[in-house]
Amino acid sequence: MRLRSGVFASTCLLVEALGVALFLRGFFPVPVRSLTRREARGDPPAEPAPPGTVSNWTKIPPPLFKKVVIVLIDALRDDFVFGSKGKLFMPYTTQVVEKGTSYSFIAEAKPPTVTMPRIKALMTGSIPGFIDVIVNLNSPALLDDNLIWQAKTAGKRIIFYGDDTWVKLFPKHFVEYDGTTSFFVSDFTEVDDNVTRHLDRVLKREDWDVLILHYLGLDHIGHMTGPNSPLVGPKLREMDNILKKIHISLLSKEEASLPNLLVVCGDHGMSETGSHGGSSEGEVHTPLLFISSAFEKRSGPPLQPEVVQQTDVASTLAIGLGLPISRNSVGNLILPIVGGKTMREQLRFVHLNGFQLSRLLQENTLAYEKDPGYERFKIAEKSHGNWIKLYLEGNNSEILLNLGKKVLKQYLEALKMLSSSLSKQVAQYDMYSMTVLLLLLLSVSKALSSRAEFEVPLSPPLFSLLFYLICLMLGAVHVIVCTSAESLCYFCSMPWLTAVGVMMLISVLMCGILSAVAKICGNSRLPLKNPVASSSSWSEIDVLILAGTVGHVLSLGASSFIEEEHQTWYFLINTLCLMLCQELCRNNFLLEESDPQHSTTVKQTFDSIRKASECKHIDISATDDSKLGKATSSAEFIKGSDKWISLASPWIILICCRLLRSLNQTGVQWAHRPDFGHWLTSSEHKSELSFLAAVSLLLIFILVQRRCSLVSKIAMALGLLGVYSYRAAIGNVIFPWQRDSKEISKGITEARFVYVFVLGIVFTGTKDLLKSQVISADSSIKCTGLWEVYSGLVLLSALLFRPHNLPVLVFCLLIQTMMTKYIWRPLKFDAAQITIMHYWFGQAFFYFQGNSNGIATVDISAGFVGLEGYVEIPAIFLTAFATYAGPLLWAIHLLCYLSSEFSSSAAVGHGCFCYALMRSIPVAIYIVLVTGLRYHLFIWSVFSPKLLYEAVHVFITAAVCLFFTAMDQNHSQKVQD
Repeated sequence: MRLRSGVFASTCLLVEALGVALFLRGFFPVPVRSLTRREARGDPPAEPAPPGTVSNWTKIPPPLFKKVVIVLIDALRDDFVFGSKGKLFMPYTTQVVEKGTSYSFIAEAKPPTVTMPRIKALMTGSIPGFIDVIVNLNSPALLDDNLIWQAKTAGKRIIFYGDDTWVKLFPKHFVEYDGTTSFFVSDFTEVDDNVTRHLDRVLKREDWDVLILHYLGLDHIGHMTGPNSPLVGPKLREMDNILKKIHISLLSKEEASLPNLLVVCGDHGMSETGSHGGSSEGEVHTPLLFISSAFEKRSGPPLQPEVVQQTDVASTLAIGLGLPISRNSVGNLILPIVGGKTMREQLRFVHLNGFQLSRLLQENTLAYEKDPGYERFKIAEKSHGNWIKLYLEGNNSEILLNLGKKVLKQYLEALKMLSSSLSKQVAQYDMYSMTVLLLLLLSVSKALSSRAEFEVPLSPPLFSLLFYLICLMLGAVHVIVCTSAESLCYFCSMPWLTAVGVMMLISVLMCGILSAVAKICGNSRLPLKNPVASSSSWSEIDVLILAGTVGHVLSLGASSFIEEEHQTWYFLINTLCLMLCQELCRNNFLLEESDPQHSTTVKQTFDSIRKASECKHIDISATDDSKLGKATSSAEFIKGSDKWISLASPWIILICCRLLRSLNQTGVQWAHRPDFGHWLTSSEHKSELSFLAAVSLLLIFILVQRRCSLVSKIAMALGLLGVYSYRAAIGNVIFPWQRDSKEISKGITEARFVYVFVLGIVFTGTKDLLKSQVISADSSIKCTGLWEVYSGLVLLSALLFRPHNLPVLVFCLLIQTMMTKYIWRPLKFDAAQITIMHYWFGQAFFYFQGNSNGIATVDISAGFVGLEGYVEIPAIFLTAFATYAGPLLWAIHLLCYLSSEFSSSAAVGHGCFCYALMRSIPVAIYIVLVTGLRYHLFIWSVFSPKLLYEAVHVFITAAVCLFFTAMDQNHSQKVQD
């Protein structure tokens, strides 16, 4: 049978989306060989002793502290405590750090720097998988061995107040708790007040052993306004007062037997834009303070804090509470915390840590005995036994002390090496699932065809010998791989009927592709009936498109190019504009002199453009090939203003792109440098931001309204007014008559007011589309409906974009308008070229928004616009739309253009095919590259976030292609051979 290219592309993209999901399952596995809590129970190792000697210390050491208070301040960067802001806004904490009885460190968190994986790292000492970025929105109960469970099992009474992620991870572990949602980022105060209101009452009580407080306000401020916001200082001062109250209370209740301990830390930091999730220094470096009267009082000038790993906290707190170290921990004991103890106690502590790490290494590595860290640990353990022998003999000489220091140094080296080895062994790749993806990728399109249909030999494969042979081959590969692997594969965990169905689907796809390739090869041997018609010359635009696409795909193999991918797209669209300028000059000057017939055609084209613009209500008018030939002489018009505007258009677009580059610094290398967006969002320039936002909203209305119906125009005007009112309500902008002292609200009413108009405009457009598809085949109704759907999405983007990003939306509409009227129409590009240009500009505008290939640039605050609390599906949809607004708006504009400007019914299908191909090629090759680079140094910090972005983009593109296919008016037409 024959499929239209749009249907074929949509089907292929859906299959590829399935393959990408399967690959992600293999690439981001749930951590393996992770012992459950029941399996983690066991007797602690005895103290090392030489043969013939028995140590009298075989139990877990007693606790070092009576009460422990853990204050976790979400998104607390190290410079908020150790930098100038700490001295200004946290004076008490700074005094304790510099002169008090405390130890201060910089805890380094591993990406992904989001809350739930960081809590896991703090409490288990393990490195969570990167897939925890996704499950961060719905945290399941933690079943691995962890500090909270060990404390509860030991009879410790734990109280918790703060982020309800803890309650989900550790259900029924707290004797008292009060959780607050962490995803409503517009709340700066209540989310912390709900924690602090319990503090006075709890500190007076004696019926608890561990108190955990998780404050979220600072993180929410960062998401909404960034780390340089004027709201950060008061919040830090609030945290400082809380720490002062807790510290004084703990000191007043201390007994002579055991001191108390106050731990201050952050789960992650924040980037210069206020987000987190990536691997920049501001995101991975957090302060870690241990404050207790058990420590010596600091003296002398303040020293630079030592850098430790965030996973070290679990091991250190376990020793401090007299608990077993979590079996899956890869952290090391922070030695200064136990530095005041005797040499025998210190050696006992590090031996317990080393024994736990060596046992974890044995469970995860077959050749563990050859590991340098394991060998070093065995040497240290033997030296430890000799030290114990001398100690039990009553030797108290200097030799015993020096030998103890030597053994301690050996243990610390062994711990570091064991931790490093385990960090590389934590996650395993499911190579089986990753290999199956390569079979599914074969279903992606064969090549760019000039026709609008694709012949798929579907019936013969289902009844051919090849189909059954492929089924048998896949079954054999499945059995071989599963029987040779240590664990069950993904198919084994599925119902057998589903697994058989998937294998049959793969067999059908492979058989169809092989049959199609065989037919193509057979046709290539036949003589051409018309050799002249088959020859085609490549234009400079075609060469640029091919070179740009290939160059971009090849650049994905380098981490630096991925970090700075925006530079690639900026270069490509700038080069494209210069090439378009050359084409316009050639058509208006060179060919006009050398080819009078061509000059007449160009003049007729411009005349038809003017005629269409005057006669149609929408700017994207429905013109066909006959209209272009019927235009009268337009010599006066071609010499008029439109000709020069057309020639100036590429340069105007270049200027717009340069301005947009200055608005948001993105990437890694220059992300820290100030940009125009930072200048606008500072509190001193709120008036300038308000003026810019108002002008931008006005320009958006002017650029969109001319193509809408009267009802949609009114709805658009009221909706844009609501957008400004929403931003004024939450304090981003001000009205001319408004003072800065106006109370800030959540703007829920104003945002929902805008949502009503968004839905109204989209509903009006959808009604016209259904009318054009079902009742009549009027292309003008269809074009109007498409543009109104597009207008509704523009209004939604205006609501979700931050005020300083509204010029991005203005320039997007302006560039689309100029290219439509003054470049694409006069030059008459084909559907493939138009599609690829739209795709390139969509990718560039993704980065113009301030996005990057790091998770930290995802603006999650957009997911809570108009919501009173966290609602999962709307929050995910709004966040995804705000992130990919640039590519989405250019894709929908492409559909509007192809539906109105091309008389051929194949144009929309051809555009869908090209768009799917442009998305499929980079994803397929990038997945192959990531598979080969899975042990690269930057696999988690650079390549993995990019893989998640690519995966989400594939899913969105699949939805866009389905919309393209639904809008293809020729869906009922039968194509004849």
